[in-house]
Amino acid sequence: MKIEELEKLLKDFKKNLVFNKNLKNKSWFNIGGKAKVFFKAENLDELIRFLKKIDNKEKIFVLGAGSNTLISDKFFDGIVLQLAKDFSNISLLNENIIISGSAVLDRSLSNFAMMNNISGFEYLSGIPGTVGGAIKMNAGCFGKEIRLNLLSVQAIDRIGNIKTIYAKDIIFDYRANDLSEDLIFLSASFKGKKSNHKEIKKEIDRIILEKKNSQPSRIKTCGSTFKNPLKETNKKVWELINDSVPENLAYGDACISKKHKNFFINRGNASFTDMSKLIDHVSNAVFDKYGIRLEKEIKILK
Repeated sequence: MKIEELEKLLKDFKKNLVFNKNLKNKSWFNIGGKAKVFFKAENLDELIRFLKKIDNKEKIFVLGAGSNTLISDKFFDGIVLQLAKDFSNISLLNENIIISGSAVLDRSLSNFAMMNNISGFEYLSGIPGTVGGAIKMNAGCFGKEIRLNLLSVQAIDRIGNIKTIYAKDIIFDYRANDLSEDLIFLSASFKGKKSNHKEIKKEIDRIILEKKNSQPSRIKTCGSTFKNPLKETNKKVWELINDSVPENLAYGDACISKKHKNFFINRGNASFTDMSKLIDHVSNAVFDKYGIRLEKEIKILK
């Protein structure tokens, strides 16, 4: 649909609707062009009305915190959707079950669990991003994954139908699951274990310190670029990269972190093309040396 048609169709959503929205500051890479429509849904009723108006006639990309998304410099001919306000609520169902909106930050869920003496969520303190994104990619670190806590997820499809999906009915894999790409996650229920507050905090502090010592921070990066190729080798992906490309490899301002070789950095004004060339170069170099085709962990909006 043309922008003029969408402006008429979506005139009731002016408050949180932006046309030709620049997305550069929506990604931790600080890279990106414009989207035809950017919409921030405040609550479920508003989201349902919006989806029914669109009626599945436009591409929709759901953007969380932007902590693992590389956005193209080119115009995105579709809708970028973010969830806010009512999707950021978090509460206790009982002494060890937490209900979390999909826009809640992973570290906020970890902290909420700690404040309520619930263990099993400590690893989330080391993962940037939102709960919705964590479910979408079965996020994890230090040997733990979100699937271990998940009981159920509430979602809505692109035409406004709401459904509840139980974790036992989801097939999980490393950084993946079999849930439809058309689903927009609304909230989820998680189970932990009652524990001692001091012990939980001690583990969170350990994870944060380990992350600080091993991964770059306070820079323009979207975290792990590639998934670890667990089925092909015992080597971590950073080891494969370290052995395959020179340390000073760069395309424009797109370069590789010296602290962690699976973290790619925008050290200034890198473009989408710069970062894409760096990603492709590394992927091809690892394949040439090891015969392993790396799979990207970051999501790409283009």
